[in-house]
Amino acid sequence: MKKYFCLLILIASIAQAQQKPKLVVGIVVDQMKPEYLNRFAADFSANGFKKLMSQGYVFSNMHYNYLPTYTAPGHASIYTGTTPAQHGIVSNEWFSRSLGKERYCTDDDAVQMLGEGKADEGKMSPKNLLATTITDELRLATNFKGKVIGMSIKDRGAILPAGHFANWAFWYSKTGNFISSTFYGTALPDWVNKFNAEKNYMDFLSQPWNLLKPIETYNESLPDDNPYEGKLYKVDKPIFPYDLKAMYDKNDAGVIRTTPFGNDLLAMFAKRAIEAEQLGQDEVTDFLTVSFSSTDYVGHILGPRSIELQDTYLRLDLTLADLISYLDQKVGKGNYLMFLTADHAGAENAQFLADHKYNVSPIDPKDIAKGLRQFSNDTYGVDLIKEYSSFNVFFDYEKLKSKNLNLSDVKTTFKNYLMTQPQVKRVYSEEEILSQSGADDHLDCIAKGYDVTQNGDLVILDKPGYIEYGKTGTSHGTTYTYDTHVPLIFYGWNIKPGHTADRKVITEIAPTIAQKIGVAFPNATQAEVLTEVIDNN
Repeated sequence: MKKYFCLLILIASIAQAQQKPKLVVGIVVDQMKPEYLNRFAADFSANGFKKLMSQGYVFSNMHYNYLPTYTAPGHASIYTGTTPAQHGIVSNEWFSRSLGKERYCTDDDAVQMLGEGKADEGKMSPKNLLATTITDELRLATNFKGKVIGMSIKDRGAILPAGHFANWAFWYSKTGNFISSTFYGTALPDWVNKFNAEKNYMDFLSQPWNLLKPIETYNESLPDDNPYEGKLYKVDKPIFPYDLKAMYDKNDAGVIRTTPFGNDLLAMFAKRAIEAEQLGQDEVTDFLTVSFSSTDYVGHILGPRSIELQDTYLRLDLTLADLISYLDQKVGKGNYLMFLTADHAGAENAQFLADHKYNVSPIDPKDIAKGLRQFSNDTYGVDLIKEYSSFNVFFDYEKLKSKNLNLSDVKTTFKNYLMTQPQVKRVYSEEEILSQSGADDHLDCIAKGYDVTQNGDLVILDKPGYIEYGKTGTSHGTTYTYDTHVPLIFYGWNIKPGHTADRKVITEIAPTIAQKIGVAFPNATQAEVLTEVIDNN
């Protein structure tokens, strides 16, 4: 009898160990700094960010480990578990050495748009992504029974997380519709057409963007009208309320991207997808990827210290609370595994820092390129610069040959010139990047983001605090912590509350999920995992 009882316990334990979540929900918040979770905490609701942090496992020292820290490589790295040197998405758009021209991360001329969009908004696919994603591995592991759907306001935020084998990826068009491409099917699903026909975006654009709370609440931000803010769609002043209907009338439905309501619209669409596609409704694990992009648009235009950005996060907090409540009801508490992170963080506005006596300044990338070309003409009598793109300098090999110039000597000459520029900390050649030993942390990040078939002859490392951007708003892209440091929270299925401040890297997320749900690692990952959420099953 005792042996029989022990056997039952063993069988029950094995069954428990083999259980998998019905749904994995990957949430990426574009341009999110972890400090927002602290700076805005007093004004968050109890059931959004606070619930994730109190009931989930928090990694408070998560970093990107490569250059450049941009949206496309960020999403690709989260879901492939590797860096641009391996997965090939080296920027959002970049000059490709092998192609000799500009390339956009998800461009694909072989496909056509599905739905009603503008121009080439729909000619997109994951073909430029060289590695598999955790979503791909789920599809393979379930013999393509587990569904994978990706969505975002941005095409790259939808396509790259969804991977190569996704059922669908959907992104927002300036027409107000969610669209896709023939990479995924021959026609949009009926539920997407119905959602588009409802013109839900007009519910948001037909009313002004007012503050969610009394203005006194926003004392963690600068005044409503300050010199570090850009202007949404050329408004007279960057102040509340914003007349979204007037902006829409003068432009198009793309206006919603630069407001918090882009996040609300996406969350509505996500819930519709869960319902229509029956995600998480059987024992085969499904995967939904949701990338909230409006935070990035607002951050870029208005900056990290703007009331507009704070209001965007207070509203996103409520959006997340509503989505969590919906998942609890629709999929069931404990039946879904959620993680929340960001594709990069963001710098302080350089002019703001300068006005507070920090010796930095904003640098226009066009001025860098202009200076390189002027130096080349002054030194060699010819413009040897093919392109300056994403911190990369590309030389024109044909002109070098015609002038009988040695590439190595030219690199040295340009390195010496660049080192005289106020924003430049170091300049690395291709040879230095490929032979790096790991002793130089910044060079190690550059190497992890460097694809020899696509990147340049020289890569520039700016000094801390400098951003290659304008005087208002902010940007990102560097190897410094203000760009690399992002939040990560695991929540839900087999996650016990906890926290670690140990340093982690973004490429550990995908292999951790693979271990957690019992599928193969993405094929280019180094398979380093976050044991804290593996061990607390």
